[in-house]
Amino acid sequence: MKLLRYGPAGYEVPGIIGPEGEIRGLSGHVDDIGAATLSDQALDDIRTLDIASLPRVEDGVRVGPCVGGIGKVVCVGLNYSDHAEESNLPAPAEPILFMKATSAVSGPNDPIRIPRDSEKTDWEVELGVIIGRTARYVTEDAALDHVAGYCVANDVSERAFQNERGGQWVKGKSADSFGPLGPWMVTRDEVENPNDLALWLEVDGHRYQNGTTARMIFPVPFLISYISRFMTLQPGDVILTGTPAGVGMGQTPQTFLRPGQRVTLGVDGLGRQSQLVEAGE
Repeated sequence: MKLLRYGPAGYEVPGIIGPEGEIRGLSGHVDDIGAATLSDQALDDIRTLDIASLPRVEDGVRVGPCVGGIGKVVCVGLNYSDHAEESNLPAPAEPILFMKATSAVSGPNDPIRIPRDSEKTDWEVELGVIIGRTARYVTEDAALDHVAGYCVANDVSERAFQNERGGQWVKGKSADSFGPLGPWMVTRDEVENPNDLALWLEVDGHRYQNGTTARMIFPVPFLISYISRFMTLQPGDVILTGTPAGVGMGQTPQTFLRPGQRVTLGVDGLGRQSQLVEAGE
């Protein structure tokens, strides 16, 4: 299944993608696509519905973040060897973890707003993992049983804030609009292997990133198991699993986003995003 949320920002309602690629409304069956609807049982209940009988949503409606009420966004840094190399950093011996503020989460096609005083706003296409079941000290073998589904994510980053202003990475990762998620969550039964997915990103039609999740240093089951040793993962939490080479910081010369540009990105089987870059307030 492909589950999504649509409507004005802050007032999204749940939906599902129908057999012709259309959006069908799920209101009246579930309150939201969030913690309460991400368990295996809740997802199975949605599968029993006659999708074709659900109300069809008008074309052109805004699509919001594919999961609501997110408790935390846990990010993994330098999880592709080629990205570590372009960052002039050694491949990590253990996953590098940092957090992105939930206030950064936005819809897949909402604008990216360059924050005040930004010099180096950058892009990062990533595979997002949405947790559906509480995970605490889980084994790698059992890790994927705790996943509700997967989505496209753009871990937008301000490199000067991240690397040149002291402290941790979180302040370079958390500006409003820096966390586009969606367009939908694809349930885990439809993703045979999360570590065998192509992912790509373009700016104004120029392809900068063209990678595969097969090149992760730490694959998805390991990441879930590892993170669950340090914090409890709860339904609705999101893990951003790292980005392949091709970010703006890694270009020669370095290249960063400017107002008026268009960022387009996607992950094989999970859909695509498109964001206009705007100057922030």
